[in-house]
Amino acid sequence: MENPAGVKRGAQIMREGLRPFDEAGEMEGKTKGRAASVIEKPARGDRVTAAYEQLRDLIIWGKLAPGTRIIETDVAARLGVSRTPVRSALQRLVQEGYIVALDGAAQIRLMVAPLTQDDARELFAILSELEALAASWAAALPLAERRKLVSELRSLNGELARLTRGSDLDSNDIFDLDQAFHRCFLEAGGGPRLRALHEAVKPQSARYIRLYVSVLIDQIHKSVVDHEAIAAAIEAGDAQEAKQAVLRNWRNAGERLSHVIARFGERGIW
Repeated sequence: MENPAGVKRGAQIMREGLRPFDEAGEMEGKTKGRAASVIEKPARGDRVTAAYEQLRDLIIWGKLAPGTRIIETDVAARLGVSRTPVRSALQRLVQEGYIVALDGAAQIRLMVAPLTQDDARELFAILSELEALAASWAAALPLAERRKLVSELRSLNGELARLTRGSDLDSNDIFDLDQAFHRCFLEAGGGPRLRALHEAVKPQSARYIRLYVSVLIDQIHKSVVDHEAIAAAIEAGDAQEAKQAVLRNWRNAGERLSHVIARFGERGIW
């Protein structure tokens, strides 16, 4: 698990004036105060990117909850841009799975993608394969590079282990450290295409982890054990074992999440 730059942007967006959403999940009210000045009319391509990033960050942070209905005109008013870049941003978010389109009697309705067992299973399977491949390549790095990488991995995992032994667990710190551990070997072993694919999918898994982390937090010590197995395999230069260790880590995490979703329910299902 990592703390992507988009997470920080999401916090900044909320500080700069985007109003909250009502409990029913509908976007409420009109643009107010500084909300209209969040985007300062850059070129269209930049406006599309800005709209996409702000909406994606709000979804990842849970500020746009699963099942929230998305109305194009309201989004455009909030972001202070025309409907054209918003429409392009929404199309991209639909393609990436953050937003789903529902066929209605009169028109297509958009809503933030629900969090479901099937969706989580698919996301975790994809991420496990991408990260397993990166770990196997990291295990094939020259010895000096592997030693440096393993030192970084064990430093992060050691800090994670320290936090799990504390009495006052901070879910944000645990989330950040777990993300950083995975990002560390991914960037060391993965090429640009693999990293791009990973970046497109990983934030979607963060939606699940952020929502359910409070009930998963007492299981983090199991991730610490899995992480050490990954580090040990990379240190030994064992590409096959590094790959299997990552797959086990994701499989174990997926099983824990599945139990939690079964207990507390899927989110955003209408």
